[in-house]
Amino acid sequence: MSHGVGIVGAGPGAAALHLPTIARMPEDFSVVHISDAGSGRAEQLASPIGARWSAGTEELLADPRVSVVVLCSPPAEHAAQILASVAAGKPAVLCEKPLATTPDDAATVIAACREAGTALLIGTNHLYDPAWGRAKHHLLAGGRPVRAVSVTLALPPNGRYHDVVTNASAPASVPARGAPDLSEAGVAASVVRALITGLAVHDLPILRDLAPVFERVVFARAIAPIGYAVGYRASGIPVRLTTVMLPSGADAVWRLDITTDTDLVEVSFPPAFVHAGSATVRVTAPSGRVTTYPPAGPDGYVAEWGALADLLNGTSVVEYDELLDDSRYALTLAEAAAARIRSGGGP
Repeated sequence: MSHGVGIVGAGPGAAALHLPTIARMPEDFSVVHISDAGSGRAEQLASPIGARWSAGTEELLADPRVSVVVLCSPPAEHAAQILASVAAGKPAVLCEKPLATTPDDAATVIAACREAGTALLIGTNHLYDPAWGRAKHHLLAGGRPVRAVSVTLALPPNGRYHDVVTNASAPASVPARGAPDLSEAGVAASVVRALITGLAVHDLPILRDLAPVFERVVFARAIAPIGYAVGYRASGIPVRLTTVMLPSGADAVWRLDITTDTDLVEVSFPPAFVHAGSATVRVTAPSGRVTTYPPAGPDGYVAEWGALADLLNGTSVVEYDELLDDSRYALTLAEAAAARIRSGGGP
């Protein structure tokens, strides 16, 4: 059965990510409606595929062909739009991260989805990448405690993330222009908070698996032109997050390193917005021997849509408590990092 998909938002997330992914899964999903905030981009995306287009969410949520709502809208709108989708009786929602921008809103959304039985999935695609399952199996089979974790990103400029942080750092009445002024502590704190909830959140469900009990942020810095360096402790484990968007547009690096008592596990994810198969896993043993598991199976984008199909056909269930705990973990880290920057950034 092919489920009708309605996409709210017509920016890069919809155009470069979800539309190409859905096109790979015609037996499960088909795009029937795209809406924008009045930019006209929805028509540009919808016309070539024979989908309907509109502005706002009212027409899309009233469209009886839409059974799956995809939210590619600004983060501040996610909670209200999920609640509106539930009220409209839509069976499923795929929401780009974050789920909500406050813990209270996250709890309200989860409660509404749970009561209605709405299938809810958050677009943290790295969690669904088959390579993470392989790495997690290695860690569990070895039984060795995790001693340290780091996530390193070097990304070419990306308008999607740039818009998020510049809008986060600008007063509501003033359009954001150019790069944010990171010398201002308040601006730097807003940028880092936005990047954690919109970018680092890709990996935070994985990090919560490894270090579930958040303790404190040790240091936090905004990195020019756009990026961050954050260190925190959770479950007694030091975790380091480093990201920078380089103006030269260097090749993307997105790597998760996990150090145990005996080995180093490296997970190298493919660049965002491309279909290049799963991540690569590399394990270095105490002897120095290196085992590399090449990409195999679908990438995280296809896998997350496959997970949504499983929810809709009843072969898996929504883990509402996990989604809420993931959201709280991310929001707690983001708020603590922002507070650390406002207070000077150091330990």
